[in-house]
Amino acid sequence: MPSVTVVYFKDADESVPIRNWFDEFVAARDERALAKCKACLKYLRDNGLGCRRPYADYLRDGIYELRTQFGGLNYRILYFFSGYRVAVAAVGLVKEGKVPDKEIDLAIARKKLYELDPERYSYYE
Repeated sequence: MPSVTVVYFKDADESVPIRNWFDEFVAARDERALAKCKACLKYLRDNGLGCRRPYADYLRDGIYELRTQFGGLNYRILYFFSGYRVAVAAVGLVKEGKVPDKEIDLAIARKKLYELDPERYSYYE
């Protein structure tokens, strides 16, 4: 599969939720957990639509999850595609059991905003 560009969703107030999650939660717990989450994004970048279990999975309504574990915690990054060449990281979370519907709904809402104006809602790492 061809590689894709990975961008982060940026809110209208210029905040970048996935970066905030990295900085405030993941890195605060352990830098190795952050490294594993970043490795997931590299896997997405390298494999695009070819991402498969156990590293990625389709949830619903165009929303996918990147999956990793560290220190007994399940880290998830929810993302969606914009065409075949861009993947947008929209939500980060730590979960037990299945991904909560409210987090998927948040990713869907961000997907809708992104589709209206991709440049306004894109942050490039």
